[in-house]
Amino acid sequence: MVIIQLLLLLSFLDQSEQDYLSPRLAHTPPRASCARGQPCDPRPRRDAGGRGGVYEHLGGAPRRRKLYCATKYHLQIHSSGKIDGSLEENNPFSIMELTAVDVGVVAIKGIFSGRYLAMNDKGRLYASDVFNQDCEFVERIHELGYNTYASRHHSTLQPPAVGGSGKRRASAKRQWYVSINGKGRPRRGFKTRSTDKASLFLPRVLGNKDHEMVRKLRDSQRHQAGQQSAPVGLAERRRRRHRGQGRKGTNRRPSD
Repeated sequence: MVIIQLLLLLSFLDQSEQDYLSPRLAHTPPRASCARGQPCDPRPRRDAGGRGGVYEHLGGAPRRRKLYCATKYHLQIHSSGKIDGSLEENNPFSIMELTAVDVGVVAIKGIFSGRYLAMNDKGRLYASDVFNQDCEFVERIHELGYNTYASRHHSTLQPPAVGGSGKRRASAKRQWYVSINGKGRPRRGFKTRSTDKASLFLPRVLGNKDHEMVRKLRDSQRHQAGQQSAPVGLAERRRRRHRGQGRKGTNRRPSD
């Protein structure tokens, strides 16, 4: 009799434990499955406020920022296509628009120049009128709030290193970074590193004067667009009026 009571008690405890764990297991997020033949990344995804790791951020509307280099220069894109740094605090050509094109990848466009920051296969920075693959930069957040911007498609392929056991390691790529030296001049990508002072940029939020300059630019662009469309509408109205008068003339009956 005692054995039967013990068995009933154990079965009751097992059932109560399952009832306790079932809601917790239901709320546990499923683990991401890795595709066959592809490396699986077990690291958790982090947002833009994280430090290091893999990013799931940079979505939504473009961000307007001023990229302040650790060498005390603001990155600027001139209308002529020149790329350099400026020490001026309220320089309109240093106001950038950062737009996400992929996870952790951004396009940097000068608002007043209307050109994209780009890096060619020789590591030179230039301004592009249209968006292309040279305009894609991998944004990474480092300590103290500084960011680095590395070319997505251009880098240096380093030869495979030999380990202590004599086995050759896989070849690695050394990234090419956007960099402004101590004289305000851009550096070639293959001469840069992520730890260089010239490769660290602090995205600064626009001030009141910057917002005022952007507002005036938008107003002038809308005004110019209205002026360009006005003559076209006036010509179209005149053309329609002329057509209407011609139709009335053809509908008149000839006089006897």
